[in-house]
Amino acid sequence: MSLRLRIDGSTFRDAHNREVTLHGINCAADAKFPATPSQPSHVADGFFDGDGVSFVNRPFSVEDAATHFARLRSWGYNTIRYIFTWEAIEHAGPGKYDEAWIQHTISILRVAKRFGFYIFMDPHQDVWSRFSGGSGAPMWTLYACGLDPRFFNITEAALVHNTYSEPDQFPKMIWATNYTRLACQVMFTLFFAGRDFAPKAIIDGKNIQDYLQDHFINACAHLAKRIKEAGDLWHDPIVGWESMNEPNRGLIGNQDLEKIPTEQKLQKGTSPTAWQAILTGSGRACEIPTWDFGGMGPKRTGEVLVDPEGKSAWLQADYDDSSYGWKRDPGWKLGECLWAQHGVWDPATDTLLKKDYFGIDPKNGAPINYEYFTNNYYMPHYRKYSARIKSFFPDSLMFIQPPVLEIPPSIKDTKDDDPNMVFSPHFYDGITLMTKKWNRLWNVDVFGVLRGKYWSPAFAVKIGETAIRRCFADQLRAIREEGREKMGVHPCVFTEIGIPYDMNDKSAYRTGNYSSQIAALDANHFALEESMANGFTLWTYVVTNNHYWGDNWNGEDLSIYSIDDKVVPAGVFSEEESRASTDTSSPSFSKSHSDDRSRVSPENLGEAMAAETMSFRSTAEAVKGLRAAEAFIRPTPVAVHGDISSFGFDLANCSFKLRLVAASPTSEEAPTVIFLPEFHFPTSQTTVEVSGGKWTIHSERREGPQQVLQWWHAQGEQSITIKGVVRKQGALVDSDEDEFGYYALVQEWCSVM
Repeated sequence: MSLRLRIDGSTFRDAHNREVTLHGINCAADAKFPATPSQPSHVADGFFDGDGVSFVNRPFSVEDAATHFARLRSWGYNTIRYIFTWEAIEHAGPGKYDEAWIQHTISILRVAKRFGFYIFMDPHQDVWSRFSGGSGAPMWTLYACGLDPRFFNITEAALVHNTYSEPDQFPKMIWATNYTRLACQVMFTLFFAGRDFAPKAIIDGKNIQDYLQDHFINACAHLAKRIKEAGDLWHDPIVGWESMNEPNRGLIGNQDLEKIPTEQKLQKGTSPTAWQAILTGSGRACEIPTWDFGGMGPKRTGEVLVDPEGKSAWLQADYDDSSYGWKRDPGWKLGECLWAQHGVWDPATDTLLKKDYFGIDPKNGAPINYEYFTNNYYMPHYRKYSARIKSFFPDSLMFIQPPVLEIPPSIKDTKDDDPNMVFSPHFYDGITLMTKKWNRLWNVDVFGVLRGKYWSPAFAVKIGETAIRRCFADQLRAIREEGREKMGVHPCVFTEIGIPYDMNDKSAYRTGNYSSQIAALDANHFALEESMANGFTLWTYVVTNNHYWGDNWNGEDLSIYSIDDKVVPAGVFSEEESRASTDTSSPSFSKSHSDDRSRVSPENLGEAMAAETMSFRSTAEAVKGLRAAEAFIRPTPVAVHGDISSFGFDLANCSFKLRLVAASPTSEEAPTVIFLPEFHFPTSQTTVEVSGGKWTIHSERREGPQQVLQWWHAQGEQSITIKGVVRKQGALVDSDEDEFGYYALVQEWCSVM
């Protein structure tokens, strides 16, 4: 079978050998929790009935799938990162696969095929599992490891939204701190290094590391097998598989259990050391420091007593361990902390005996840091996972995702340097994500700080909107180049990047002013374009998003769609809705600030970072209800004859530029194709300048309603500039026009399928 998408060095190519840019979306974030019963993270009822759930109808029903896929195509997306969880496949117990969910997934993928998407499958997880505050693994995996999720709340082994006393007051973004709490630390340590650090943890004759990894890989392989058996999904639409989302090392590499590791940058709420987490997890009360996260990172705010009242996060000794059918080795005792059983501490005296137990590789005595973990613990798992997927699909593109913002594995010019590999990092502007505010005055080069680029963190501060946007682009480029240096020549696709919509205490939902969201989202897209990444999949699309609960998961609100916002209309906007090109009040008008704070140094850092610079500043022109569509519906090269030199969309001036180099003239059947949204480029108000050749603009219906520009050009260096309508950002169209403009196109397209 001819490949729809193949890799040529560091680029993607289609069947006509045109360079393809993956312009994608994560679909969908609500696939993290069950559909029956519907179990968003703020719902407690039935939460611990983790075996008897169903993910059928995630991400949406088969009946609704065409509407959602047509919508995403009309917004210019050609790629979907398809979110699924281990729990969706194997929630009922070890080896019990949910065939109904698998068949539902196959049915959804068949609908997606009609729309021409490139799809790669993502086995998603966040902080291990819903039952430790995130998503991913089935509940039984926690019981298999000897943990009792019913007591995670009181012991703070995990902060779980579903069991939080006031779910609507759940602290924003605190879920991510679960990576450095007991439950996650145990689970990831056992998953990646159980043989080294928990040799007594034997279940069904296997070390817990092999038991967990085998079940995870077998579950993904079973889904792959069913997809292969379907016979009509490989290559079209599915082109590849991603590795486990956002893997974490747990305790592996912790050099001193009594200290917060220097590389731990996120501290929010209670922030225990690993030793304190071990103690509270075993029922001991501890005074634990509290932190908050502001514009300049974490700051200590006090100390609180965490008293588990004698309750333990570990299963009691008399727990009936037979319900799942496994057999636990007699040497692994329930009712006692697993680390105590391995001599890390003495429960009789509450004495820490081996504070560096997880800091040394017991096989060779080598000290472990995160880079060592990636090469020596993460990579063996990835090899096994990749080999199983390729046993079904030998030509699969493998999207490898090492730990977030850590140094990638050193595999260049080794047998792991797979020509079908795609480097798949994540990037979020941490300040905006954690504070849920867009600061147009200053930001920080976080990646530069992590890699020791600055002798003082003060010099990592970037002042003014232009500098901030350049800083984002520089970070993405540095991440891409680091991947090439460590892993070899491969495409780079940022499989997660996005912005929170509930900024400034959700003021946009009250006022209709989405100026902050437009500015933040445009800055991220600008960075992607400037970095010359080979694509991205934006986080995220959620069909159930609403203004109160956001994405219905841990207080996050990153969906480009919400049932409480106007559906983004298609088609032309009138002159009355256009704004003058000289209007520089747009939040995405990239102009550096020129006051005294533009020159930052260690001496004036405090003044430059004044708290009020993080506050919301409304613009004179309210940006109404379209959920920042101006920024995410943007032109992009779909298929380029030749090699892309550069491309980018200037939102402030509604101008798109593409430069390329072609070794030969375009053929009649395979021109260069650019997605050109009518949202910005109505045909009657669009001008095109080309270095040569001919072009045409037309609307496609075969793969969903969207407008494209086709360009036939000569060989050599070529360029095109397309200018659309510089209009009032976010202007609402009449509701009748909205209905006709968007839904009529979708209905028309679906009716011919």
